[in-house]
Amino acid sequence: MGEVLSQNEIDSLLQALSSGELDAEDINSIDERSAKSYDFRRPAKFSKEHLRTLEIIFEHYGRLLSTNLPVYLRKNIQVSVVNSEACTFSEFSTALANPVLLAVVNFDPLGGNVLLEIAANLGYAIIDRMLGGQGNPLDKSRDFSEIERSIIDKIITVCVQLLREPWKNVTEINPYLERVETNPQFAQIIAPSEMIAIVTINVKIGDVEGLMNVCLPYFTLESVMDKLNTKYWFANMKDNSGEEFGEHIETVIRKIHMPIRAVLGKSTITVSDFVNLQLGDIIKLGSKVDSQLDIFVGNIQKFKALPGTSRDGYAVRVTEVLREEERQ
Repeated sequence: MGEVLSQNEIDSLLQALSSGELDAEDINSIDERSAKSYDFRRPAKFSKEHLRTLEIIFEHYGRLLSTNLPVYLRKNIQVSVVNSEACTFSEFSTALANPVLLAVVNFDPLGGNVLLEIAANLGYAIIDRMLGGQGNPLDKSRDFSEIERSIIDKIITVCVQLLREPWKNVTEINPYLERVETNPQFAQIIAPSEMIAIVTINVKIGDVEGLMNVCLPYFTLESVMDKLNTKYWFANMKDNSGEEFGEHIETVIRKIHMPIRAVLGKSTITVSDFVNLQLGDIIKLGSKVDSQLDIFVGNIQKFKALPGTSRDGYAVRVTEVLREEERQ
């Protein structure tokens, strides 16, 4: 509804029209400029508020990626959200390159699927790192082999599982990877005219940089659209940020691998003796057979233990846990 004018404003407007200070055609032109055309073939199902909330969700997702993926790739990873937009699925699929990595993700219990598009150069860099290389992409793009797809499936599965945490403030989901396609024609999950939201994420693995696009169909998010607003998201984050965040940190820490070594004893020999060591030679250690061994976690002495065997291997049995003041 337009603004209601007072009687004095109406009188002033009529006086301006009669005196020629204001032209009626100017009023019509103003109305024409303020009117906007609406394309009913592309209804605006995603508002700016929806897109902004999706950006916040995937900023959280980006932080999880940069924390968890280095465990598998042993490389520094930087992740940031670039932008978000709404378009039709046909516009998204037409812009896809070939080959491309398209992960079809089931967003259970929400209906439909979500697509994760990963740039080919990122895929080649991930494969190179998983096979012990430096993480360099290929100079010339080519199709992914079956072995390469099997390797990268493991990393994509980790990425899919990390989606659960950022969406907790909106709804509980149990996403799982259905399949990975390298040809866009085999990833037609919805009708071409359906509206989708695209969140573009920039991923940098070492010196290799590429984009990851998350395609979120309206059909999949329709049941939770009323929760995709920043007020609802931050309210839930405030309620769940304490205990659940602590549990998440504990879960991440428990996945870290720590080297443990048991020191049988120490000895000092000359360089010449070391060079002339032969099979069967005996080196005398500075500890007795029944003495306790020092157990190190990383470089910190943490336990005392007695040596022994377990089945066909050597083992130690922890006899004492050292407190900080007791460590040597």
